Amino acid sequence: MKEEKLIEERARLEKMRAYERKYEGEFSLICGIDEAGRGPLAGPVCAGACILKKDEEILYLNDSKKLSEKRREALFLEIKEKALSYSVAFVDEKRIDEINILNATYEAMQKAVLGLSTCPDLLLVDAVHIPELDIKQVSIVKGDAASVSIAAASILAKVSRDHFMKEMDERYPEYGFSKHKGYGTKAHYEALKKYGPSPIHRMTFLKNLSEH
Repeated sequence: MKEEKLIEERARLEKMRAYERKYEGEFSLICGIDEAGRGPLAGPVCAGACILKKDEEILYLNDSKKLSEKRREALFLEIKEKALSYSVAFVDEKRIDEINILNATYEAMQKAVLGLSTCPDLLLVDAVHIPELDIKQVSIVKGDAASVSIAAASILAKVSRDHFMKEMDERYPEYGFSKHKGYGTKAHYEALKKYGPSPIHRMTFLKNLSEH
């Protein structure tokens, strides 16, 4: 990596530490939280929670949606290796149908926080406030691009969910889950018309199927 590129990347990462810097005097264990899979027609919603060590350098850390799959996979391994504590939690399609996607997302986030080996004293959350957690929270709009902790959580959630959907592709190959990860692509809608829903489809998301 050329020296000037490295300088640029470190400057970008320093900007993404603004929230961590703001609160690190008052709080010692700052945890970022994000989710993946709110929009798909199939599969679980997944939440990641991540406490990074102070000043730990993980180059290219960013909102998971802005990264290539190859980069996400590499960062996924690096985050797991370098984080002080991390946790990933799933809430499946049956529960999503039962309590709706927003509540299922909150439930996944709660489970991810409770699954950490170290209890955080501050949560930085992407755009929402998680109910029923007795820990101070700061909600940050577009937090996955504004906070290194939330960016790390977004990568953990996205890659974990993608891995799960690839496993489901082996079980239900006719739907193409490894390609679209359950999102409503043209090919996915065509497969649904041809084969009907699989056991991992969210039935509450398929009400408007006839329109496609």
